[in-house]
Amino acid sequence: MELQTERLKFREILSSDLNNIHDLHSLPETDQYNTLGIPVSIEETQTLLDEWLSKQNEFPCKQYVFCIEKNRTDFIGLVGIKMGKPGYSSAEIWYKIHSKHWNQGYATEAITKILSFGFTELKLHRIEAGCATGNSASIKVLEKTGFTREGLCRKILPIRGEWVDNYRYSILEEDYHIE
Repeated sequence: MELQTERLKFREILSSDLNNIHDLHSLPETDQYNTLGIPVSIEETQTLLDEWLSKQNEFPCKQYVFCIEKNRTDFIGLVGIKMGKPGYSSAEIWYKIHSKHWNQGYATEAITKILSFGFTELKLHRIEAGCATGNSASIKVLEKTGFTREGLCRKILPIRGEWVDNYRYSILEEDYHIE
């Protein structure tokens, strides 16, 4: 499956994406607010990639993980959407952009496309997201793309041996406007 915007291509991950994903997850600046932590080895990244690949092959699909590419070859990052409980028509999104591509609008463009995919293709009613309270860049992206902050989850994220607060966001089908 592929999705496209004017500048970006989104395609489901492949085994051959291992090195790009490992590089992305190994950057301290992209890991700052992430619960995964920096992988100890490429084998740790391979285990995560294998898990994602197995889930994307389930039917019905419960999780989509897309590589984000510019010019069909330049790896920008990842964006994912994980389906919620059956019958709830909901999902949660996440994203991780390589730091060399920060501040260029790619995260906003990616989230906008994933929202379109979620509401038009997957027929979702509600899409959720969360981010550490100190992650001002993600807060800006979520709010810019139409998410509403619903609350604070205190000390819920295990990040580098500390418990960190998390903001919860959502956007409803009725809030979403296709541009």
